[in-house]
Amino acid sequence: VQLQASGGGLVQAGGSLRLSCAASGRTFSSYTMGWFRQAPGKERDFVAAIGWGGSVTYYADSVQGRFTISRDNAKNTVYLQMNSLKPEDTAVYYCARGRLSGSFSPTDYDYWGQGTLVTVSS
Repeated sequence: VQLQASGGGLVQAGGSLRLSCAASGRTFSSYTMGWFRQAPGKERDFVAAIGWGGSVTYYADSVQGRFTISRDNAKNTVYLQMNSLKPEDTAVYYCARGRLSGSFSPTDYDYWGQGTLVTVSS
């Protein structure tokens, strides 16, 4: 399984970005997918996750109401729409495949993308 994240960049506070994560393999639709982020000098934190069918989603409190996770199983792709971005959202964002439904812990995700950098200027 390979995950390829893209869509990061530099944006002003209040702006929007959409991250994409394309997955290889035929079993994409069977797994929970998640997004995590890691700021310099900090631990990798949970951002959002989506169940295999796309109808169940989970969000960190810090992004609830601003970020939306979605997936297109026909395209083996998961998305993270980020609106009303804040400087504290600056981080490298990683997509990952979950081994457990609804898990917020990085240890419950077994395959990771390479990360895409999001920088939000004030």
